Amino acid sequence: MGRMILTGSLLLALSASAMASQVYKWVDEKGVTHFGAQPPEGQAATQINTTVPQIRSVAPTLPPADASADDQQKALDEKIKKEVASQELERKKYCENTRNNLAQLRNNPRVRVTDDNGEVRRIDEEERQQRIRETEKAIQENCQ
Repeated sequence: MGRMILTGSLLLALSASAMASQVYKWVDEKGVTHFGAQPPEGQAATQINTTVPQIRSVAPTLPPADASADDQQKALDEKIKKEVASQELERKKYCENTRNNLAQLRNNPRVRVTDDNGEVRRIDEEERQQRIRETEKAIQENCQ
């Protein structure tokens, strides 16, 4: 079905250009412009091209090299600013979570954690103190 539609469309497009006849243009003695399929006898006429030109894609015109370099630099600057802002936002979230974890470790002597196996267990005081030290160190290194 699709091939039939494609073939029919192709034949229709080709037949329109094949059926187009020559058109002539001339100006009579009164200065009136005429168009016709046959040129008038005894009068000069010009042939008019009636074929439709193929549409070609046109590349956008580029600005001068100086403007292009400035635009590229501005685009690069904007990209870097967005990346830095994104990293700063991630750092703030990390710091907030780490501070919350430290508060939980300090205020709650009965902390439960989930192991790599998915099992929930209670940590002892020694492990709790070790985690407090590690969390304080992470805050000191990353969140000051």
